[in-house]
This record gives sequence, structure tokens and C-alpha cells, in this order.
Amino acid sequence: MKRLVMKFGGTSVGSAERIARVAKLVKEFAAPETIVVTSAMSGVTDRLVEIAERVAQGIEEEHIHEFVAYMREKHISTAQDVAREEEIPELKAEIERLLSELEKILVGISYVGELTPRSLDYVLSFGERLAAPLVSAALRKEGINSRWYTGYEAGIVTDSNFGRASPIMDITEERVREVIEPRLKDTIPVVTGFIAGNEKGRITTLGRGGSDYTAAILGAVLDADEIWIWTDVDGILTTDPRLVKEARVIEVLSYIEAMELAYFGAKVLHPKTIEPAMEKGIPVRVRNTFNPSCEGTLIVSEQEKTSDIVKAISVMKNVALLNISGVGMIGLPGVASRVFTALAQQKVNILMISQGSSEANISIVVEKGDVERAVDALREEFLGANIVKHVQYNEDVAIIAVVGAGMRGTRGVAARVFTAVANAGVNVLMIAQGSSEVNISFVIAGEDAAKAARALHEEFITKRH
Repeated sequence: MKRLVMKFGGTSVGSAERIARVAKLVKEFAAPETIVVTSAMSGVTDRLVEIAERVAQGIEEEHIHEFVAYMREKHISTAQDVAREEEIPELKAEIERLLSELEKILVGISYVGELTPRSLDYVLSFGERLAAPLVSAALRKEGINSRWYTGYEAGIVTDSNFGRASPIMDITEERVREVIEPRLKDTIPVVTGFIAGNEKGRITTLGRGGSDYTAAILGAVLDADEIWIWTDVDGILTTDPRLVKEARVIEVLSYIEAMELAYFGAKVLHPKTIEPAMEKGIPVRVRNTFNPSCEGTLIVSEQEKTSDIVKAISVMKNVALLNISGVGMIGLPGVASRVFTALAQQKVNILMISQGSSEANISIVVEKGDVERAVDALREEFLGANIVKHVQYNEDVAIIAVVGAGMRGTRGVAARVFTAVANAGVNVLMIAQGSSEVNISFVIAGEDAAKAARALHEEFITKRH
């Protein structure tokens, strides 16, 4: 293997001891050319979200100073443990510079009393911008030449969709090759995950969990041999181990299976991670920082033929089911289009869609945080039009996704799925299956999620082992 991208999640860099462990892992597993991508230290991004929202609502300036003091103590004490003695003063100065910048933006938000997506991206960027210098310093302490970059400095350029930015790949490819590629011969660059910049250099973020995406973008544009996602579990599991104790690591997944699992709530991977890797055919491996002897899960374009019909059962909570109904919808062209347009204008992401052939009902699933905006948008769109009579929602639901490429062309899979669920006493509220046939997903009451997951795991996975 000549070129490798390694991404380390927040728990992997959660303390000085863990950052030192990361440096040793990089030293042990590095390819001749290696790029490291780091998340913020665990818990930091959540704290940044919290302080930004509190500041916008109006808190005393002393609370801002207290938060910055907390960040200073956390990162400077870590710096003193992970860096070489002679580098500590310079590293402390860098941390102080970043924290001074953070304090100014927080005070600015408090004066304005408004938190825009652009301002929030700016605030959230500090988690990774404070972590990357620490990881780079730890590598140098291990005798590895290293330098840190923000995602934008490394060359990742995105659109201006603050909060969920997407890379402009042709510009990104050109810039990353110009900035990072020449340095790989004698340096391991450490790049901030999650954050990048638009064409004007304004800080953008790739969405929560986007450090995986950063690693995949860098791996794709630099034609890496593999992309490794180091996390705190042994790989991608057959289901949530908190719900089913028999859950086990999946050794090999195809890209399409991994995308489906990531999309439907398997938190090990950001949903967009697979796309750049898939386009270039680069294998992605998920490994455990705390159990490096485990090979983890390997994600490839097409795996060898397997008898496994179902690979995993994913459970997605924090979602809501919306039902749009009315006899005025029957036979009227464009109703679905108006539904989707109204939601798109409010930036509401639709997770699942189902429409009966009677056309009198459209059911959609959205993230729970988007429910109010979704309902308001739909009522406003159809109010008084005598088309939609009801817009109802249920927040006590969960999505169960049954995923496996072995389902393609295999008869009776849906029957087995719904028989297992019915035998467990679980009622299905909505069903959707894509034409790819690698995923059957359905909505059930939230309280039934564990029962359904256990029944399906027993039917398709535990029985075959």
C-alpha cells in the first residue's frame, strides 16, 4: 500500500493519552504516504453548539469568558502532555490565538442576538482547528515530520450551503493536489475534518460527522489505496448492540450496503462518506482505535458471492412520520411536487416516502427536529385550497432498515421480514422499498424498535451462525 488516509474520530482524540495513542498508531500503520484527518476532541463540538445557541439567546459576557477558559484549560493541558518540550510555547500561542478569535465571534453573536448558519459554522470550526495542532504535535513527538491544515487550507472548496456544504470536486481536486500531494514524500499532513471553505474562503462545514466525508474526499482526489476510519467500535455491526446483545462485526460490506446503513442511522459512518470512495473504487476500512488488532469492516465495490441475504438491521430514531391526506388530492397532478417543493424551501430533508395508489394519502418521514417547519410549510402551501384536509404527525416512531445485497432476486425476503416483525407483536405503520432491492425499510412505533430489531436479527443473522 503506497498511499493511505487515516481519519480519527472525537473519542479517538478525546484526551492527551488518546492523542498519544493515535500518534503511535499512525507510526505503526502508516503507508509510505499518509494523510491524517482529525475530529474535534470528544464533547467539544456539542459544547460549541450549546454556547453558540445560548449566546444568541442572550447570556452575560462572563459566561463567554468562562467557556473560553474551559476550552483553554482543556487544550493547553493536552498540549503540554502531547508535544515536545521545545514546541509547547509555540503550540500554546497558537491555541491562544484561536481562542481569542473564538471569543470575539461569540461576543459578536451576543451583540447581534442572531445565530446564522454561517456564524454557527465559524464557531463549530474551532473544535477541529484546536485538535489538529495537537495531533500534529503528537506525531512530531513520535519523530514524524508533520504539519496541520484546515480543510480549506488543504484545498477542500465547497458551495455556500452553510451547515451542510458539498465539495466542488474539480476545484478541490486541483487545489488538494497542489497543496498536499507534494508534501506527502516527507510529511504526514494533519487535516481538520468536518470543516472546509467556500470559494471566497468563508468557513463551511460538511454536516455533523463530516470528518469521515473529509477523509473520503481527500482519499478520492489523491487516489489513496485505502481510507481508514478509526473509531471506538470494532467495525460496522449487524445491528445496534444496545438493542441486540448478539450483534457482531460485519467483515465485508459493499459500498451500496454501507451507504444504506449509514443513511439509516448506523452512526459509524457519515452517509456521504462512501460516495467519493465509490467513484474511485477505493476500499474503506472501519477500525477500532482501542482494539487495533481487530481488522474491522472492509467496504468494497463488489464483494464475493455470499449466502448472507441480510447483512444488517439498522434502527433510526429521532424521526417523525407525517401523513398528508385529503380526497381533493385524488387525480390532481402536481400534489406530490408541491409537497416536496414546500419542504425543500424550508430545507427539510425527507428520509422516506410512501404513497398509496388511491392518491388520497402521502406519508413521509423527516428528522424530528424538522417537524414543526415541515408541518407549517405544508399547511401554508395547501391552506384553503380544498386539496389537503389533514397534515398529521407522529413523533414517537422509528425506522427499521433491513439491508443486504443478497436480497436482490431472492424470493420471499419481504414475507420473512414482516412475518418476523408480526410474530414479535410489532405493528408496521409505513413501508418503502427501493428498486435497488438492497433495503426494505419501514416505520414502527418507537417503543417497538428493540423488539423488531431482535426479531429480525434472530431471523436473518443469529440463525445462520
